Amino acid sequence: MELTLWELLKLCTDVGLVVLIWMVQLVIYPSFCHFGKEGFDRWHHIYMKNITFIVLPLMLGQLILSGYLLYDSKFGFLHIVDFLLVGSMWLSTALFYKPLHEKLVAQKFDVPLCQKLDRTNWWRTIVWSLIAMLTFYNLVIQF
Repeated sequence: MELTLWELLKLCTDVGLVVLIWMVQLVIYPSFCHFGKEGFDRWHHIYMKNITFIVLPLMLGQLILSGYLLYDSKFGFLHIVDFLLVGSMWLSTALFYKPLHEKLVAQKFDVPLCQKLDRTNWWRTIVWSLIAMLTFYNLVIQF
């Protein structure tokens, strides 16, 4: 059995998001708590504007590829799990993390909110890591 282009692209988007989320979790979010109001406001604005150019194409690609592979697999169990995990990342980002970032903007700087963002983001770090492991398992180990 040979890897299809779609499977390879899915693996690439998953790995890209894993690398990104671990950098965010270990470097970027912890640094938020070390800014003052003025520095944080400037940095957060730059961060939110620029990170979108990286995150949005990866997340959109992951969602499209996950949906395509789910359909192509005739709704195989591992692809259902993958699609649900990818969907949970979209929901948690839209319903929890984006509003949390907006609160940080509105309040200009708030250490407890920065700490909450850092602490709760472990959820996304773990789930995106699981998605990549699931894709790797599905494509390589099951081979």
